[in-house]
Amino acid sequence: MLQTPSGGTGSGTAAADSGLMSIGVVLNALRDEFPEVTISKIRFLESEGLIEPQRTPSGYRKFSARDVERLGHVLRMQRDHYLPLKVIREHLDALERGEAVRLPSVGRQRDADAGEPLGDLFGESEAPTAARVGRAELLAAAEIGEQQLKEWESYGLIAPLPDGAYDAEAVTVAALVVELGRFGIEPRHLRAMKAAADRDAGLVDQVVAPLRRHRNPQTRAHAEARTKELAGLTVKLHAALVQTALGVRLP
Repeated sequence: MLQTPSGGTGSGTAAADSGLMSIGVVLNALRDEFPEVTISKIRFLESEGLIEPQRTPSGYRKFSARDVERLGHVLRMQRDHYLPLKVIREHLDALERGEAVRLPSVGRQRDADAGEPLGDLFGESEAPTAARVGRAELLAAAEIGEQQLKEWESYGLIAPLPDGAYDAEAVTVAALVVELGRFGIEPRHLRAMKAAADRDAGLVDQVVAPLRRHRNPQTRAHAEARTKELAGLTVKLHAALVQTALGVRLP
């Protein structure tokens, strides 16, 4: 849970009488849970309509405890679920109106070990239902246009299934490509990452292939669990190697 400083004990950056906080105080309140958050990130989320802090006559932002709590929800849904900002905004707005909402079951939780769908977040009490999404649904969830999707497909970043639909994981890929694009990283720059992912997948497939061909049905069923386990380890190793190469440590 986010810890917001008391308005009465602030150091002058928060409005003591009203309990409002400056963007610097908000940043400190968020960093315990979100070490990577920056002032630029908070300003960007404001520009996207996710939060609406008050302004002083001189133009300085002032945030309420409710604003900070909403920011926490936004950052958590981005970090853990890679949901598009439009989906996050609509979800939070509906919750604040007291509505019972169900988000499209097209997202995936960012958990390399479990790989579980967002059943709790989407209000689903049973097994995941949307293992596939249509082209229009993918475009809407990722907030991209037809030309962008065609470009990504040309680089192999996203590929339709034989019937023209997409695996639900394509939504996660699309959301990440969009986020990287905000830093100037274009789809053509990601071809090497796609090639590396294909090589990793091929390595995992070599390991589990004998299990899949086994006569024992239980052994063949075990191949799926082993595939998920190896995929999780591969993702962790890739992340660790990238962090080592860059000399950074992510939370």
